[in-house]
Amino acid sequence: MTKANRPTDPALWHNDTQNQQGERTTVTDYYEVLGVDRSASEDEIKKAYRKMSRKYHPDIAGPEFEDKFKEVNNAYEVLSDPKKRQMFDAGIDPNDPNAGAAGGGFNGGFADMGDIFNMFTGGAFGGATGGGPTPRTQPGRDALATATIDLKTAVFGDTTHVKINTFGLCQDCAGTGCQKGTQPTQCPDCHGQGYAQRVVRTMLGQMMTTAPCERCEGHGTIIEKPCPSCMGHGRIRVTRNVGVAVPAGVANNTRLRLANQGEVGENGGVAGDLYVDIRIKPDDTFTRDSDDLHCWIRIPMSWAVLGHEIEIDTFDGKQTLDVPAGSQPDDTVTLKDLGVTHLDNKNERGDLVAHIMVEIPKKLSDDERDLIERFGELHDADAQHVSVNSRPASGSKKGFFSKLKDALR
Repeated sequence: MTKANRPTDPALWHNDTQNQQGERTTVTDYYEVLGVDRSASEDEIKKAYRKMSRKYHPDIAGPEFEDKFKEVNNAYEVLSDPKKRQMFDAGIDPNDPNAGAAGGGFNGGFADMGDIFNMFTGGAFGGATGGGPTPRTQPGRDALATATIDLKTAVFGDTTHVKINTFGLCQDCAGTGCQKGTQPTQCPDCHGQGYAQRVVRTMLGQMMTTAPCERCEGHGTIIEKPCPSCMGHGRIRVTRNVGVAVPAGVANNTRLRLANQGEVGENGGVAGDLYVDIRIKPDDTFTRDSDDLHCWIRIPMSWAVLGHEIEIDTFDGKQTLDVPAGSQPDDTVTLKDLGVTHLDNKNERGDLVAHIMVEIPKKLSDDERDLIERFGELHDADAQHVSVNSRPASGSKKGFFSKLKDALR
Protein backbone atom coordinates (compact mmCIF):
# COMPACT_ATOMS: atom_id res chain seq x y z
CA MET A 1 0.00 0.00 0.00
CA THR A 2 1.55 3.32 -1.02
CA LYS A 3 1.26 6.45 1.00
CA ALA A 4 -1.00 7.94 -1.63
CA ASN A 5 -3.38 4.98 -1.44
CA ARG A 6 -3.57 4.82 2.35
CA PRO A 7 -6.78 6.00 4.07
CA THR A 8 -6.45 9.37 5.70
CA ASP A 9 -7.58 8.00 9.08
CA PRO A 10 -4.69 6.04 10.69
CA ALA A 11 -7.22 3.87 12.52
CA LEU A 12 -8.18 2.37 9.16
CA TRP A 13 -4.68 1.17 8.31
CA HIS A 14 -3.05 0.35 11.65
CA ASN A 15 -4.09 -3.27 11.32
CA ASP A 16 -2.80 -3.70 7.77
CA THR A 17 0.99 -4.16 7.65
CA GLN A 18 3.46 -6.54 6.09
CA ASN A 19 6.15 -8.60 7.74
CA GLN A 20 9.58 -9.30 6.35
CA GLN A 21 8.23 -12.10 4.18
CA GLY A 22 5.65 -9.80 2.64
CA GLU A 23 2.75 -11.49 4.48
CA ARG A 24 -0.11 -9.45 5.83
CA THR A 25 -0.11 -9.27 9.63
CA THR A 26 -2.50 -7.86 12.20
CA VAL A 27 -1.24 -5.08 14.46
CA THR A 28 -2.86 -4.73 17.86
CA ASP A 29 -4.99 -1.62 18.34
CA TYR A 30 -3.80 -0.45 21.76
CA TYR A 31 -6.68 1.98 22.12
CA GLU A 32 -9.11 -0.90 21.70
CA VAL A 33 -7.18 -3.03 24.22
CA LEU A 34 -7.61 -0.37 26.92
CA GLY A 35 -11.12 0.51 25.77
CA VAL A 36 -10.45 4.23 25.20
CA ASP A 37 -10.93 6.64 22.32
CA ARG A 38 -8.01 7.77 20.21
CA SER A 39 -8.42 11.24 21.70
CA ALA A 40 -8.21 9.96 25.30
CA SER A 41 -6.20 12.06 27.75
CA GLU A 42 -3.27 10.73 29.80
CA ASP A 43 -5.50 10.46 32.88
CA GLU A 44 -8.16 8.53 30.95
CA ILE A 45 -5.53 6.13 29.63
CA LYS A 46 -4.09 5.63 33.11
CA LYS A 47 -7.53 4.97 34.63
CA ALA A 48 -8.37 2.53 31.85
CA TYR A 49 -5.07 0.73 32.36
CA ARG A 50 -5.63 0.36 36.11
CA LYS A 51 -9.12 -1.01 35.47
CA MET A 52 -8.04 -3.51 32.80
CA SER A 53 -4.91 -4.63 34.69
CA ARG A 54 -7.04 -5.44 37.74
CA LYS A 55 -9.56 -7.25 35.58
CA TYR A 56 -7.01 -9.50 33.87
CA HIS A 57 -4.36 -9.83 36.60
CA PRO A 58 -3.42 -13.54 36.74
CA ASP A 59 -3.60 -13.54 40.55
CA ILE A 60 -7.18 -12.29 40.35
CA ALA A 61 -8.65 -13.49 37.05
CA GLY A 62 -6.60 -16.69 36.83
CA PRO A 63 -3.45 -17.86 35.02
CA GLU A 64 -5.35 -18.28 31.75
CA PHE A 65 -5.50 -14.46 31.46
CA GLU A 66 -1.71 -13.98 31.62
CA ASP A 67 -1.44 -13.26 27.87
CA LYS A 68 -4.28 -10.76 28.07
CA PHE A 69 -2.60 -9.09 31.05
CA LYS A 70 0.64 -8.76 29.06
CA GLU A 71 -1.32 -7.26 26.17
CA VAL A 72 -2.81 -4.63 28.51
CA ASN A 73 0.66 -3.77 29.83
CA ASN A 74 2.04 -3.45 26.31
CA ALA A 75 -0.81 -1.14 25.35
CA TYR A 76 -0.20 1.08 28.37
CA GLU A 77 3.55 1.16 27.74
CA VAL A 78 2.90 2.59 24.28
CA LEU A 79 0.02 4.96 24.99
CA SER A 80 1.51 6.37 28.20
CA ASP A 81 4.68 7.42 26.39
CA PRO A 82 4.05 10.54 24.24
CA LYS A 83 6.70 9.62 21.66
CA LYS A 84 5.58 6.01 21.35
CA ARG A 85 1.95 7.10 21.14
CA GLN A 86 2.85 9.54 18.40
CA MET A 87 4.55 6.73 16.50
CA PHE A 88 1.53 4.47 16.94
CA ASP A 89 -0.83 7.21 15.75
CA ALA A 90 1.40 7.54 12.71
CA GLY A 91 0.99 3.85 11.91
CA ILE A 92 4.11 2.46 13.64
CA ASP A 93 3.95 -0.08 16.45
CA PRO A 94 6.87 0.67 18.81
CA ASN A 95 6.64 -2.87 20.18
CA ASP A 96 6.99 -4.38 16.73
CA PRO A 97 10.59 -5.25 15.78
CA ASN A 98 9.58 -4.32 12.25
CA ALA A 99 8.35 -0.90 13.38
CA GLY A 100 10.71 0.93 11.09
CA ALA A 101 9.21 -0.79 8.10
CA ALA A 102 5.73 0.43 8.87
CA GLY A 103 6.88 3.90 9.72
CA GLY A 104 7.08 5.35 6.29
CA GLY A 105 10.79 4.93 5.46
CA PHE A 106 12.17 8.02 3.76
CA ASN A 107 10.59 11.42 4.24
CA GLY A 108 9.28 12.29 0.85
CA GLY A 109 6.73 9.74 -0.19
CA PHE A 110 8.66 6.46 -0.43
CA ALA A 111 6.62 4.66 2.19
CA ASP A 112 6.83 1.27 0.55
CA MET A 113 10.62 1.48 0.29
CA GLY A 114 10.76 0.78 4.02
CA ASP A 115 8.99 -2.54 3.43
CA ILE A 116 11.51 -3.45 0.78
CA PHE A 117 14.57 -2.52 2.81
CA ASN A 118 13.22 -4.38 5.84
CA MET A 119 13.70 -7.61 3.95
CA PHE A 120 17.43 -6.96 4.01
CA THR A 121 18.02 -4.98 7.20
CA GLY A 122 16.05 -6.96 9.78
CA GLY A 123 13.09 -4.60 10.01
CA ALA A 124 14.67 -1.52 11.61
CA PHE A 125 15.34 0.58 8.52
CA GLY A 126 14.00 4.03 7.96
CA GLY A 127 13.17 7.16 9.86
CA ALA A 128 11.93 5.43 13.02
CA THR A 129 13.54 6.95 16.10
CA GLY A 130 12.82 4.14 18.56
CA GLY A 131 10.05 6.08 20.31
CA GLY A 132 12.29 7.64 22.96
CA PRO A 133 13.72 6.14 26.15
CA THR A 134 11.72 3.69 28.22
CA PRO A 135 10.90 5.15 31.66
CA ARG A 136 12.49 3.34 34.58
CA THR A 137 9.42 4.07 36.67
CA GLN A 138 6.79 1.39 36.09
CA PRO A 139 3.44 0.83 37.87
CA GLY A 140 3.24 -2.03 40.35
CA ARG A 141 0.94 -5.02 40.09
CA ASP A 142 -2.12 -5.70 42.23
CA ALA A 143 -1.95 -8.16 45.14
CA LEU A 144 -4.48 -10.58 46.59
CA ALA A 145 -4.92 -11.67 50.22
CA THR A 146 -7.51 -13.43 52.39
CA ALA A 147 -8.85 -12.26 55.76
CA THR A 148 -10.80 -14.61 58.05
CA ILE A 149 -13.17 -12.90 60.49
CA ASP A 150 -15.76 -14.03 63.03
CA LEU A 151 -19.49 -13.51 62.69
CA LYS A 152 -19.58 -10.69 65.25
CA THR A 153 -17.14 -8.67 63.13
CA ALA A 154 -19.42 -9.16 60.13
CA VAL A 155 -22.39 -7.94 62.20
CA PHE A 156 -20.84 -4.73 63.54
CA GLY A 157 -17.77 -4.17 61.35
CA ASP A 158 -14.22 -3.77 62.64
CA THR A 159 -10.60 -3.58 61.56
CA THR A 160 -8.72 -6.78 60.81
CA HIS A 161 -5.19 -7.30 59.53
CA VAL A 162 -3.66 -9.33 56.73
CA LYS A 163 0.00 -10.16 56.21
CA ILE A 164 1.23 -9.88 52.63
CA ASN A 165 4.61 -10.56 51.08
CA THR A 166 5.22 -8.36 48.06
CA PHE A 167 7.47 -5.64 46.71
CA GLY A 168 7.77 -2.48 48.79
CA LEU A 169 9.66 0.76 48.39
CA CYS A 170 13.39 0.51 49.07
CA GLN A 171 13.95 2.79 52.04
CA ASP A 172 17.70 3.06 51.45
CA CYS A 173 17.35 4.78 48.08
CA ALA A 174 13.71 5.99 48.35
CA GLY A 175 12.91 4.19 45.11
CA THR A 176 15.56 5.82 42.91
CA GLY A 177 17.67 2.68 42.63
CA CYS A 178 20.83 4.74 43.18
CA GLN A 179 23.21 4.89 46.09
CA LYS A 180 22.73 7.87 48.37
CA GLY A 181 24.17 11.03 46.89
CA THR A 182 24.10 9.72 43.32
CA GLN A 183 21.63 9.77 40.47
CA PRO A 184 21.27 8.20 37.02
CA THR A 185 23.57 9.63 34.37
CA GLN A 186 22.99 10.01 30.66
CA CYS A 187 23.98 6.99 28.63
CA PRO A 188 27.14 7.86 26.68
CA ASP A 189 26.25 5.46 23.88
CA CYS A 190 22.77 6.72 22.98
CA HIS A 191 23.09 10.17 24.59
CA GLY A 192 19.82 9.73 26.44
CA GLN A 193 17.77 8.70 23.39
CA GLY A 194 17.22 5.15 24.58
CA TYR A 195 17.99 3.73 21.14
CA ALA A 196 21.07 3.40 19.01
CA GLN A 197 21.67 3.41 15.29
CA ARG A 198 24.12 1.23 13.47
CA VAL A 199 25.12 0.66 9.88
CA VAL A 200 24.58 -2.76 8.35
CA ARG A 201 25.64 -4.04 4.96
CA THR A 202 22.94 -5.30 2.64
CA MET A 203 22.77 -6.28 -0.99
CA LEU A 204 21.47 -2.77 -1.62
CA GLY A 205 24.38 -1.17 0.15
CA GLN A 206 24.85 0.19 3.64
CA MET A 207 21.68 0.79 5.63
CA MET A 208 21.01 2.49 8.98
CA THR A 209 19.08 0.45 11.59
CA THR A 210 17.59 1.51 14.93
CA ALA A 211 17.33 -0.64 18.05
CA PRO A 212 17.17 -0.18 21.85
CA CYS A 213 20.50 0.79 23.30
CA GLU A 214 22.20 -2.29 24.73
CA ARG A 215 24.14 -0.38 27.35
CA CYS A 216 21.19 1.34 29.04
CA GLU A 217 18.55 -1.21 27.90
CA GLY A 218 16.55 1.54 26.29
CA HIS A 219 16.22 3.75 29.39
CA GLY A 220 18.52 6.51 28.16
CA THR A 221 20.24 6.65 31.55
CA ILE A 222 22.68 4.46 33.46
CA ILE A 223 22.75 3.79 37.18
CA GLU A 224 26.50 3.70 37.71
CA LYS A 225 26.23 3.11 41.45
CA PRO A 226 23.11 1.05 42.10
CA CYS A 227 21.66 0.80 45.58
CA PRO A 228 23.09 -2.36 47.20
CA SER A 229 19.75 -3.14 48.86
CA CYS A 230 17.56 -3.20 45.75
CA MET A 231 20.25 -3.56 43.06
CA GLY A 232 18.94 -0.55 41.19
CA HIS A 233 15.25 -1.55 41.07
CA GLY A 234 14.03 0.85 43.74
CA ARG A 235 12.03 -1.84 45.51
CA ILE A 236 12.64 -4.87 47.68
CA ARG A 237 10.63 -7.87 48.82
CA VAL A 238 8.95 -7.08 52.14
CA THR A 239 6.32 -8.53 54.46
CA ARG A 240 3.70 -6.02 55.55
CA ASN A 241 0.85 -6.13 58.05
CA VAL A 242 -2.00 -4.23 56.41
CA GLY A 243 -5.08 -3.04 58.29
CA VAL A 244 -8.38 -3.78 56.57
CA ALA A 245 -11.53 -1.86 57.50
CA VAL A 246 -14.31 -4.47 57.41
CA PRO A 247 -17.71 -2.81 56.85
CA ALA A 248 -20.65 -3.81 59.02
CA GLY A 249 -22.92 -6.24 57.20
CA VAL A 250 -20.20 -7.65 54.94
CA ALA A 251 -21.09 -10.98 53.38
CA ASN A 252 -18.97 -14.08 53.12
CA ASN A 253 -16.62 -14.19 50.08
CA THR A 254 -16.83 -10.43 49.61
CA ARG A 255 -13.75 -8.93 47.91
CA LEU A 256 -12.57 -5.59 49.29
CA ARG A 257 -10.25 -3.22 47.42
CA LEU A 258 -7.52 -1.22 49.14
CA ALA A 259 -6.14 1.37 46.72
CA ASN A 260 -2.35 1.57 46.34
CA GLN A 261 -1.69 -1.13 48.95
CA GLY A 262 -0.40 -3.71 46.49
CA GLU A 263 2.97 -4.18 44.86
CA VAL A 264 5.16 -1.07 44.55
CA GLY A 265 6.33 -0.43 41.00
CA GLU A 266 9.96 -0.31 39.92
CA ASN A 267 11.94 2.83 40.66
CA GLY A 268 9.21 4.56 42.60
CA GLY A 269 6.31 3.53 40.36
CA VAL A 270 2.79 3.85 41.72
CA ALA A 271 1.71 0.84 43.78
CA GLY A 272 -1.02 -1.46 42.61
CA ASP A 273 -4.13 -2.22 44.63
CA LEU A 274 -4.61 -4.86 47.30
CA TYR A 275 -7.68 -7.07 47.04
CA VAL A 276 -8.81 -8.84 50.21
CA ASP A 277 -11.25 -11.76 50.13
CA ILE A 278 -13.37 -11.94 53.30
CA ARG A 279 -14.05 -15.35 54.82
CA ILE A 280 -16.48 -15.56 57.78
CA LYS A 281 -15.91 -18.38 60.27
CA PRO A 282 -18.92 -20.45 61.36
CA ASP A 283 -20.25 -19.36 64.76
CA ASP A 284 -21.02 -21.84 67.55
CA THR A 285 -24.20 -20.04 68.61
CA PHE A 286 -25.70 -18.21 65.65
CA THR A 287 -26.36 -18.98 62.01
CA ARG A 288 -26.66 -16.18 59.49
CA ASP A 289 -29.39 -16.00 56.85
CA SER A 290 -29.02 -12.77 54.87
CA ASP A 291 -29.28 -10.08 57.57
CA ASP A 292 -31.07 -12.28 60.12
CA LEU A 293 -29.44 -14.38 62.82
CA HIS A 294 -30.88 -17.72 63.94
CA CYS A 295 -30.31 -19.72 67.11
CA TRP A 296 -31.89 -22.83 68.60
CA ILE A 297 -32.99 -22.89 72.25
CA ARG A 298 -33.66 -26.12 74.10
CA ILE A 299 -36.29 -25.75 76.85
CA PRO A 300 -38.05 -28.21 79.20
CA MET A 301 -41.57 -29.36 78.41
CA SER A 302 -43.08 -27.46 81.34
CA TRP A 303 -41.73 -24.13 79.98
CA ALA A 304 -43.28 -24.84 76.61
CA VAL A 305 -46.63 -25.66 78.24
CA LEU A 306 -46.81 -22.86 80.79
CA GLY A 307 -44.59 -20.24 79.16
CA HIS A 308 -41.37 -18.87 80.59
CA GLU A 309 -39.08 -15.86 80.56
CA ILE A 310 -35.44 -16.70 79.91
CA GLU A 311 -32.21 -14.78 79.39
CA ILE A 312 -29.98 -15.52 76.40
CA ASP A 313 -26.57 -14.27 75.25
CA THR A 314 -26.50 -12.25 72.03
CA PHE A 315 -23.92 -10.11 70.21
CA ASP A 316 -25.58 -7.15 71.97
CA GLY A 317 -25.20 -8.69 75.41
CA LYS A 318 -27.80 -10.54 77.47
CA GLN A 319 -31.39 -10.22 76.24
CA THR A 320 -34.73 -11.38 77.70
CA LEU A 321 -36.71 -13.87 75.64
CA ASP A 322 -40.37 -14.60 76.40
CA VAL A 323 -41.36 -18.16 75.55
CA PRO A 324 -45.13 -18.08 74.99
CA ALA A 325 -47.34 -20.58 76.83
CA GLY A 326 -48.27 -23.48 74.59
CA SER A 327 -45.15 -23.22 72.43
CA GLN A 328 -44.77 -26.07 69.97
CA PRO A 329 -41.53 -27.64 68.73
CA ASP A 330 -40.00 -25.53 65.93
CA ASP A 331 -41.96 -22.45 66.97
CA THR A 332 -39.91 -19.27 66.75
CA VAL A 333 -39.58 -16.15 68.87
CA THR A 334 -38.20 -13.05 67.13
CA LEU A 335 -36.10 -10.34 68.74
CA LYS A 336 -36.26 -7.30 66.50
CA ASP A 337 -33.17 -5.39 65.35
CA LEU A 338 -30.64 -7.76 66.91
CA GLY A 339 -29.43 -9.26 63.64
CA VAL A 340 -26.81 -8.20 61.11
CA THR A 341 -26.34 -4.54 60.21
CA HIS A 342 -27.61 -3.69 56.73
CA LEU A 343 -24.62 -3.10 54.49
CA ASP A 344 -26.27 -0.19 52.69
CA ASN A 345 -27.89 1.35 55.79
CA LYS A 346 -25.90 1.35 59.02
CA ASN A 347 -28.97 2.44 61.01
CA GLU A 348 -30.94 -0.71 60.23
CA ARG A 349 -30.42 -4.30 61.27
CA GLY A 350 -31.98 -7.68 60.71
CA ASP A 351 -33.68 -9.74 63.42
CA LEU A 352 -32.60 -12.48 65.80
CA VAL A 353 -34.84 -15.53 65.42
CA ALA A 354 -34.88 -18.07 68.26
CA HIS A 355 -36.13 -21.56 67.36
CA ILE A 356 -37.82 -23.50 70.18
CA MET A 357 -36.66 -27.06 70.83
CA VAL A 358 -38.79 -28.85 73.47
CA GLU A 359 -37.13 -31.54 75.55
CA ILE A 360 -39.45 -34.49 76.17
CA PRO A 361 -38.43 -36.32 79.37
CA LYS A 362 -37.23 -39.89 78.80
CA LYS A 363 -37.34 -40.98 82.45
CA LEU A 364 -40.29 -40.23 84.73
CA SER A 365 -40.79 -40.69 88.44
CA ASP A 366 -43.91 -42.46 89.68
CA ASP A 367 -45.61 -39.17 90.45
CA GLU A 368 -44.73 -37.74 87.04
CA ARG A 369 -46.00 -40.84 85.28
CA ASP A 370 -49.26 -40.74 87.26
CA LEU A 371 -49.70 -37.10 86.22
CA ILE A 372 -49.20 -37.83 82.52
CA GLU A 373 -51.51 -40.86 82.71
CA ARG A 374 -54.22 -38.72 84.33
CA PHE A 375 -53.85 -36.24 81.49
CA GLY A 376 -54.18 -39.06 78.97
CA GLU A 377 -57.33 -40.32 80.63
CA LEU A 378 -58.88 -36.86 80.56
CA HIS A 379 -57.97 -35.81 77.03
CA ASP A 380 -56.91 -38.81 74.99
CA ALA A 381 -59.38 -41.51 76.07
CA ASP A 382 -61.41 -41.15 72.87
CA ALA A 383 -58.37 -41.05 70.56
CA GLN A 384 -58.64 -43.95 68.08
CA HIS A 385 -56.14 -42.94 65.40
CA VAL A 386 -53.64 -40.24 64.49
CA SER A 387 -53.88 -37.78 61.66
CA VAL A 388 -51.29 -38.23 58.90
CA ASN A 389 -50.58 -35.24 56.65
CA SER A 390 -47.80 -34.20 54.31
CA ARG A 391 -47.38 -31.06 56.37
CA PRO A 392 -49.17 -29.38 59.30
CA ALA A 393 -52.29 -27.51 58.26
CA SER A 394 -52.26 -23.78 58.89
CA GLY A 395 -54.56 -22.56 61.59
CA SER A 396 -54.78 -26.02 63.16
CA LYS A 397 -56.30 -26.58 66.56
CA LYS A 398 -54.37 -26.55 69.79
CA GLY A 399 -51.53 -28.99 70.03
CA PHE A 400 -50.57 -31.40 72.77
CA PHE A 401 -48.81 -28.84 74.95
CA SER A 402 -51.65 -26.35 74.72
CA LYS A 403 -54.09 -29.04 75.83
CA LEU A 404 -51.79 -30.08 78.65
CA LYS A 405 -51.57 -26.49 79.86
CA ASP A 406 -55.38 -26.17 79.87
CA ALA A 407 -55.71 -29.46 81.74
CA LEU A 408 -53.42 -28.37 84.53
CA ARG A 409 -55.16 -25.06 85.15
